[in-house]
Amino acid sequence: MSLQYGVSLYSYTGDMYTLLTLDDAMAEIADLGATGIEILGEGNVPGYPRPDTAWIDSWHRLLERHGLTPTNYGSWIDSRMWQHRDLTVDEGVTILQRDLRLAATLGFTSVRPKTGVVSLDLKPHPIWDRVVERSLDLAADLGIVICPEIHAPTPIKHEVVDAYLAFIERTGSPNFRLLIDTGIFQRSATFAKHAGLSEEAQEEGWRRPLAVPMSDLVDVLPFVHFIQAKFFDVTEDLTDPQIPWAEIVSTLLDNGYAGYLSSEYEGDRDPYRGVEQVRRQHALLRSLEAGR
Repeated sequence: MSLQYGVSLYSYTGDMYTLLTLDDAMAEIADLGATGIEILGEGNVPGYPRPDTAWIDSWHRLLERHGLTPTNYGSWIDSRMWQHRDLTVDEGVTILQRDLRLAATLGFTSVRPKTGVVSLDLKPHPIWDRVVERSLDLAADLGIVICPEIHAPTPIKHEVVDAYLAFIERTGSPNFRLLIDTGIFQRSATFAKHAGLSEEAQEEGWRRPLAVPMSDLVDVLPFVHFIQAKFFDVTEDLTDPQIPWAEIVSTLLDNGYAGYLSSEYEGDRDPYRGVEQVRRQHALLRSLEAGR
C-alpha cells in the first residue's frame, strides 16, 4: 500500500501573485511526480464564487495537460461576516452548498469547511453541525466528502474532535470525515516567524508545538479522509527540525492509510522559497516511504 502525494496552492502564496501563474504552479506540482492539487476557493479562483466559464474550461485543460487530480477544496463559512450579528444556519448552508457545487464543477472530491471559531482552541461556531447535516445529501449526490480540519492548537484528544466523531456516529454518513493538519505533530519551534501570523497567534499557541502522539492519530485514522502535510522548513540535507515525518509516514503505512499527503508549506515567504521547500519535502517523504 502506498501514499499519494499532492500540493496545496497555499504553499506558493506570494509566488502566485508575482512569480507563478496557475500553469506554472501546476507544472511544478507535476514535475515533483505528485498527482494532486489542493486550492482555497476564494483565494485561488478568479471571480469567486462565480468564475466565468472560460476560466473553468482553462482549469480543466490545465489539469489534463499536467495530469493532475483535484483533491481538496478549502471553503470558508465566515460566521463573523458582520460585526453586529453572527451568520445564521440558513446563510451557512447557502455558503457551504454553493462551494460544494463549485468544488464539484472543478472536479474536487473533498471540501474542507472552515467555520468561524469561538475560542482560541478553535472550537467552531455552534452552527457548524446543522450547516453540515443539511448539506450531507448534496455532498452525497456530488460525490464529495466534507472534512473539517484538525489544526493546531487543537489536538486530536479534544472536545472539538470528539464532536466530529460523534457527528459521524450519529449521522452514519460516509460524506463526513476528518482532515488532519500535520502541524499538530510539531515538536519544536526552531524556525523564523513570518508575516502571515500575528504576534497574538504566536503567543496563544498557533505555533507552539503540540507534539500529538502517533497513538492518537492511529485512534482516528479510520475516519481520516485527507492529510495536509503542514511544514515550515526542510533543510538542504532533507531534515525537518519540526515535524517527525519518519514516525508519521510509518504510522500511516502501518495502519493502511492510502490517501493523500498534500504539502502545505507555511514558513518564510521569500520568493521561490515555497517552490524549493515543497521539492525538499517531497524528496524527504518519498525517501522515507521507499525506505519502508
